[in-house]
Amino acid sequence: MSDLISDGMTKVVWVSTIANINAPTAAELTAGQDFTTRVTPDGLKIDPSTADVDTSSLASTFDTKTVGRVGFDTEVMFKRGTTGPEDLPYATLKYGVSGYLAVRRGVAYATAWATGQKAEIYPMTCGEPQNSAPAANEVMKFTAPMKVTSPPATAATVA
Repeated sequence: MSDLISDGMTKVVWVSTIANINAPTAAELTAGQDFTTRVTPDGLKIDPSTADVDTSSLASTFDTKTVGRVGFDTEVMFKRGTTGPEDLPYATLKYGVSGYLAVRRGVAYATAWATGQKAEIYPMTCGEPQNSAPAANEVMKFTAPMKVTSPPATAATVA
């Protein structure tokens, strides 16, 4: 048995438009802005939550529940850069900007998008960028909070 290591096995791309989030094309994803090398190693936070729905009744002697609404707490922490291309996430992901956060996991970062690959596609609108407090021996960073605006495709297949 072997474990899948995450180092170098994630790609994070910001895409302006995707026709079908369940089947994004390799061309659409390749046309996006690849921000992977600017994301901090622990900076990709896409945390789902599922609400409980109480299904018990007045006659119940045991609390029963089923799944309710799903939501996501999403933010991405980026390194700031000294050149325009290096600082593109900071220049792009401003308050109110909408697009799609595309995430591919388990495939080497350098591998090009290809038909059949699995991806997560999140329709997003950006919140106000949050500059991180300065700290010794750290790069300058900022966090881009993002709001999922419609149901995402968490198991999309690249067309």
